[in-house]
Formats: sequence, structure tokens, C-alpha cells
Amino acid sequence: MTASRSYDRAPADIRPVTIDPGFVESADGSALISVGRTRVICTASVSEQVPRWMMGRGKGWVTAEYAMLPASTGDRKQRDISKGKQDGRGVEIQRLIGRSLRVVCDFKALGERSVYVDCDVLEADGGTRCASITGGYVALKLAFQKLLDRKAIDVMPLTGSIAAVSVGMVDSRALCDLDYNEDSRAEVDANVVMTGDGGLVEVQATAERTPLSRASLDELLGLAEGGINRLREVQDRVAP
Repeated sequence: MTASRSYDRAPADIRPVTIDPGFVESADGSALISVGRTRVICTASVSEQVPRWMMGRGKGWVTAEYAMLPASTGDRKQRDISKGKQDGRGVEIQRLIGRSLRVVCDFKALGERSVYVDCDVLEADGGTRCASITGGYVALKLAFQKLLDRKAIDVMPLTGSIAAVSVGMVDSRALCDLDYNEDSRAEVDANVVMTGDGGLVEVQATAERTPLSRASLDELLGLAEGGINRLREVQDRVAP
């Protein structure tokens, strides 16, 4: 018997998504994104300088950091500062977030300033990195808009939009937007990052037990594109 999905979803459906823009008033840009029970606070902070290796080039920079709060999962997660080193998974995820956001940035239009996008997971039920990219884009766009409003820059330093969703094969079914229960049982899981015009930025796919066929990969990418289109609609509503 095929297990039912959370929120009584069809295989191609994503979980209910809300994005609350301006959630952190002290940040240059911010958003609280909720994807089902997964919730992430994304903030964007502008610094009027660039890393030393970029000085004098007339271009800006965007980077990201990612962390899970101690109570974001069932068992308390120890803070990195208590361990004396950064969690390897967190480093990999924040690099993915930064790479994804930079794809749609016009660094020359930004000028010699940096934007730091911080993604802090309040509650994790699968898809935290994808939610961070999707919400991080909104926070970044709002920070850019603030620069425009105070005439610090002349044009919006974005070339497009970016969003991400997970897909996978669970009980031999192709599913979109896996929650934790589905992700933990998946024969194949993938995180797909796409631009608003359908360009693939990154596909992170892993076959846990059964090799992934080309036909199944194409099916998963089709599901991801549909899910990302729906995420983009939410982004456009809150940060047009």
C-alpha cells in the first residue's frame, strides 16, 4: 500500500509555502519562509566593503551562512561554537546557498559592497537548504531594493530569480518536495536549484540503494521545474 503524503499531496505537489517579508526589521532585507513544518529565517546584511581580494575591481560580492538552531530537530543540536568547529554539513549547505544566489547577481551594478545572507533554521522537516535558497533570494532582493530606494545604486543588481526544491524516488514513486519522513526513506533524493527562466544552476542527486535511470532523472527534473514555478509565484507576490 502506498503511503499517503503530508497535507494529502499528489506526487507533484509542494507543501504549503508562506514567505513573510521584512520579518526582521533591523536587517536590510529579511524573510521568514515556511515550507510545511520547515521554517527558516533569512536575513541580508549590507556591508560597504568587499573582501580584500576583490578590492579595486568595482564589483560587489554576495555570500551566505547557514545554521540550524538547537531545537530545530527532535533532539537538541549542539551549537557549532560549543564544538569549537563548524559543522561540515552546514559548510557545504552555505556554499550551495551562496553559489546559487550569486548566479543571479550583477556584481558591477552592486558596486564595491558585500551582502551577507544568513539562513537560520527554526524548525527542520526536510528541505532546509532549498527553503534557505528560496527565502534567501527574497531577503537579498529586499536588501537590494533598500539600496535602490536610498539611491546608493542606480539599477537592481539582479539578473533573474532563483529557487530550489527537493525531489526523489520514494517507494518507487517520483515525488516533489520531500518532507523528513519521505527523505529518510528515499531510494534517490535530489536538490534542484533553478533560475526563474528555467536554467539549471545545481542538481545534487544521490542514489541510496538503486541506481537512478536517465528516464527517472528526467521525471524528477520535470517535477522540480513545476515545484520551482510555484515557489517563484510566491516569491513574486511578496517581493515583486
